[in-house]
Amino acid sequence: MSPSSLPPQKKRKLASGDSKVKELEGIEANINKSLAEGGSLNCLVDLLDIARSSSDPAFLHKVLYSLYRSCVSIAASPKINLSKCQTEESKVVRTWLLERIGEFTDLLCGLMTDEEKALRTAALQILMSMLKHLSTAFSTASNMPQIHSIHFRKIVGALLLCPSSSRDGPIESEDHHKVQPDLRDTFIDTWLSSYDDVRWFFFRDATALLRSYKDTNSVPPQVVENLLSFLERLKTMPTEAAELNAYWIIELGTKPPKTPHGPNPPGDEPEEPTPADQDDWRTFFDDAPSAKSATPKSNQARLHTLSTHQCLHSLSSHRAQFSACWMTLLPHIASSPSLAARALAVLHRGVMPHMDKPVRLMDWVGGCVDFGGSIGLLALNALFTLIKDYNLDFPDFYTRLYAFLTRDVMHLKYRGRFFRLTDIFLSSTHLPAAILASFIKRLARLSLTAPPAAIIMIIPFVYNVLKRHPALMVMIHRVDDEAELDPFDEKETSPLRTNALESSLWELVSHRDHYLSSVSTLAKIFSEAFTKPSYALEDFLDHTYATLFETEAKRKLKKDPAVALEAAANLFPTSALGEGQTSDVVSELWAF
Repeated sequence: MSPSSLPPQKKRKLASGDSKVKELEGIEANINKSLAEGGSLNCLVDLLDIARSSSDPAFLHKVLYSLYRSCVSIAASPKINLSKCQTEESKVVRTWLLERIGEFTDLLCGLMTDEEKALRTAALQILMSMLKHLSTAFSTASNMPQIHSIHFRKIVGALLLCPSSSRDGPIESEDHHKVQPDLRDTFIDTWLSSYDDVRWFFFRDATALLRSYKDTNSVPPQVVENLLSFLERLKTMPTEAAELNAYWIIELGTKPPKTPHGPNPPGDEPEEPTPADQDDWRTFFDDAPSAKSATPKSNQARLHTLSTHQCLHSLSSHRAQFSACWMTLLPHIASSPSLAARALAVLHRGVMPHMDKPVRLMDWVGGCVDFGGSIGLLALNALFTLIKDYNLDFPDFYTRLYAFLTRDVMHLKYRGRFFRLTDIFLSSTHLPAAILASFIKRLARLSLTAPPAAIIMIIPFVYNVLKRHPALMVMIHRVDDEAELDPFDEKETSPLRTNALESSLWELVSHRDHYLSSVSTLAKIFSEAFTKPSYALEDFLDHTYATLFETEAKRKLKKDPAVALEAAANLFPTSALGEGQTSDVVSELWAF
């Protein structure tokens, strides 16, 4: 057999790969040459075709960066500068180039859901880098700092909608249209948390995307969940104007002109104005300006009169965009308990302090209370924050909290969280004694059917409330011969009308005879003088049957227990039964 003239298969593959790379380099060189000499740029279409048809991730990675370098060179050239396109032919070329750049952008947006992590990350990095170069080119052409809004809007849409990858073999699973965690974290850590302009435009475009749908039912579910996943992980928000100092688009970082009352420059998108002489009901929710921040009204510009450049340097504008994004998102997650729980978990610490009018959350949070369970508790926590920190008037708060005191809450897994939050809600010394009496009386009544772990939470909880509010001490000192006439009305829903203050805590006294020694010992605290300091409630919130059993099993005995009876010698017979003796089950099964 004559030897083959072809090289080995591995070498043929390497040679084929090298030829593709050389072809790629040749096309890129032709594009650069055409830009320098004013030749045809049709080679750009060839690069796009290669990128669309490539199935090899490693080679596609090279094609993407080749296209990126070519697009950056085009953006830096005068061919897309509208002010330098004087002829009709040059304007046609400019439009054609922008369309090709748009096609490349669409290709990259699709690759952000690719199964290859390297391609996903590269696509996002290229898109954000192109945003900087395109924005610089358009800012230079217009002599006004601006962002390439169309390009960034596509990025936001890709992050929230997660379109399918253009390559063969996209991610096919239930999470196909959910943003990939690695891509989300990269975008948040590198851009969203670091650059003020990216964050401002992200809020604006995400809000616009949600508002573009006619009704709540038409919004794709992945948009809502993806946007929430970005917002709940955002840990950086400016709290002072001096903190607005990091900008991805360098031109937008320059100090804007002080013309707050002038007309908006061309290309800006002002906010919807509100006439000054109109009776705006929303002013009811406005916070009174503090003396420290008070300035003459003539020097304060309304946000709708500011240009986009000025808004990026305005703390009030950042707070307004942040608030608009959250207020647009929340109605879409009201029907999903899991999403509502995630939003409520960050609402009181990560959202309210950065909103311009936090009390606008009142209706949505109040609706979440109706979910009950752990979600209702989180909603009550958010409501309490609005009441305490933002002067919200919600008179039914303690009535809603009182409704959570049911037999079920003593057996559920979020029992510890319930006691922790309830302790915070009842910590004020200005609460009416009737309300506090109703709470501790209801807890005492529930303790009669509660498991030991729950009783161990209730006793120190009630003790702490009695220590803080001496007016309730009558409930443990009252002695009534007619015990069956308890005036407490357990069916009353209002804690102000239960007559609990005229009752007593006889239920807690009954636990002195509880079968578990740790419960009976703890219950005796009400029979002693109230000189013991308040309990650290956290020490009692994590008890379960398992921890109680472990405590009893590992308890060290100081002395041996007294034995009252002598062990019977013939309790378990060790010899064969005599004639006429009846056998028992133990002797039949075991031999001693």
